[in-house]
Amino acid sequence: MTTPERWLDEHLAPILADRGVPGASVAVLSEGRVVTAAAGVLSTATGVEATPDSVFQIGSITKLWTSALVMQLVDEGLVDLDAPVRAYLPEFAAGDPAITTRQLLCHVAGFEGDIFTDTGRGEDAVERYVASIRDIPQLFAPGEVFSYNNTGFVVLGRLVEVLRGEPFDRALAGRLAAPLGLTHVSPSPYEAILHRAAVGHLPGEGGPVPTPTWALARSNAPAGSMLAMTARDLVGFAAMHLADGAGLLKPGTVAAMWRPQVRLPRLGTMPGAWGLGWELEEHDGRAVVGHDGGTIGQAAFLRLVPDRGVAVALLTNGGDVLGAYADVVGHLLEELAGVTLPARPTPPAAPEPIDPAPYLGVYADTIYDITVSQDAEGAIWLDRVPKDVIAEIGEKPLRTRLVHLEGDSLIALEPIHGVHPVFAFVGRDASGLAKHIHYGRVVSRKGTP
Repeated sequence: MTTPERWLDEHLAPILADRGVPGASVAVLSEGRVVTAAAGVLSTATGVEATPDSVFQIGSITKLWTSALVMQLVDEGLVDLDAPVRAYLPEFAAGDPAITTRQLLCHVAGFEGDIFTDTGRGEDAVERYVASIRDIPQLFAPGEVFSYNNTGFVVLGRLVEVLRGEPFDRALAGRLAAPLGLTHVSPSPYEAILHRAAVGHLPGEGGPVPTPTWALARSNAPAGSMLAMTARDLVGFAAMHLADGAGLLKPGTVAAMWRPQVRLPRLGTMPGAWGLGWELEEHDGRAVVGHDGGTIGQAAFLRLVPDRGVAVALLTNGGDVLGAYADVVGHLLEELAGVTLPARPTPPAAPEPIDPAPYLGVYADTIYDITVSQDAEGAIWLDRVPKDVIAEIGEKPLRTRLVHLEGDSLIALEPIHGVHPVFAFVGRDASGLAKHIHYGRVVSRKGTP
């Protein structure tokens, strides 16, 4: 078998070029040893070379760091996972008063989850954010269904702040990064600027172009708006979990975090289950845990195979990131852990004809307006229009044809960014119409086309 060092040296740069990825950094933990590699550039505007000591934003992988901080509170007896969050955080006035910390950690709290209110750059940004969400809608009862929830993780970040008596950034640095000896963990641009920092890229006419903004709002930091680090530091964080907490979490806590809490519908790019913060999958009979992350033009991937002691981190700054993930992480997991990433869902060769009436309608949340309609020839179409911060950072409207996949799930006929998204329709109202469309987030029906 070719060593990870040699394979990355020979293949990383060509893969990035083929996938149109400006730059990337990789770290691999196997047999107790960490290997790093990088290729490409941190910004197409400056041409600065990506190196293993470059920091990239890890996006929602930050949620694993927030989860670890919360579980430290649980280990110390300061939080009961199944007690209402308001028992510790009276200022949290959004949604159902019975929502628990466990439900926030596994995305089943049920309230609107994509609120990106910018409450400033001060240390009170998270506190002010939580105070601002008291009127957000409760879409379904706590525990009823999985719906990815950024807002819930900001609430968890505030829980950490209140019980630790310090800002979220300081708690993350002092209780995780410093004890682990991680040197490039950058909770904000103020730390990232001290290192070689990657800039995100969005699609442009001549290829990827640098984003006009480096990070999202500080108010969403516990959910993943700006934390940056090297791939090596991210693997160092993963190694703590492979070592049963390495003294920063009680023995057995990691195993509890990796125990399934909720099963997900088949959604293409989402895992089969979620634990306490962690995505949970099983490939070739082996447990694979991890998380993905995305910010403005940057995408990050972390996968662990616990029974083989293997961890792989890939950090990127634009282009076909899912293709790069399949090429790089897929190869390394197969070589080092005997794990083959599963094929993503594709449309049936002969889709089953269906009555689309229950699915047709207008659905909306804070970041998208979605319309499902049928044309004169009987084809089903989904139109998704971004709004709020998603529109501001440059996401374009989407129009795609849907066909039947299985049950109440439809799939995009043509690939989008290399995958065929799956849209599940959840619940029925008294007239038989679907109440929600589910693509990882649950989006509620607002009317008919």
